[in-house]
Amino acid sequence: MDVRETNRRVIEQFRAGGPVEGMHRDRLVLLTTAGRRTGRPHTTPMMFHRDDDVLLVVASNIGAPQHPDWYLNLVADRAVDIEIDGERYQGVAEVLEGDRREETWAMLKVTYPFVADHETRTERPIPVVALRRT
Repeated sequence: MDVRETNRRVIEQFRAGGPVEGMHRDRLVLLTTAGRRTGRPHTTPMMFHRDDDVLLVVASNIGAPQHPDWYLNLVADRAVDIEIDGERYQGVAEVLEGDRREETWAMLKVTYPFVADHETRTERPIPVVALRRT
């Protein structure tokens, strides 16, 4: 599977406002980060969990040994663009740490068992990121 081609298709379908093939549109967010080396915008579709006015996303990378690029980008620059529900706005990313991360991670694993599977595939702690509107 070509991940870049899949992401391109998902982004196009999401922005067109119709169904997104193979995904639940109401669980998708498009997250745009600035490339940590180039500064160029990079948009990544991903699943989110809503917690009041905060969107939670996980940097599981499907259990790969390394963090996904979007996560490394937002660690370098926390300013992000968020597209959800036909709206686009600026936001800030916060990597959860300590007890807050552990409690949130435990809830996400129960709510979405596939992320627990991702955890079994890697030795790295999987980051949980809170996205807030600025």
